[in-house]
Amino acid sequence: MTVTYKVLGQQNPGANSLTTVYTVPANTQAVISTVTVCNLANVASTFRLAVQPGNAAINNKHYINYDTPLPANDTVALTLGITLGAADVLSANVGSSTISVNVFGSEIS
Repeated sequence: MTVTYKVLGQQNPGANSLTTVYTVPANTQAVISTVTVCNLANVASTFRLAVQPGNAAINNKHYINYDTPLPANDTVALTLGITLGAADVLSANVGSSTISVNVFGSEIS
């Protein structure tokens, strides 16, 4: 078993559009240790994060954050320890296109 610590995903999603930030590769498991959500603008916004098992269609039960406030020019760091299997997806929906999402963790193969 090999563990690789890495940046799992980075996105600057368009506003109000569910965007895949990270998909676990085939024959791999992953642990998401930290997700940072950064507001690059001087106007407050919101964000949503969801975990979709097996790349399932989005459902209310998948959200781990929903319309979470994100102050202007600020960053929220979430230390989560989310465990994922092959084909699981972390996705984001942001209130403004000036928000970046970064995912850090490890892949186990």
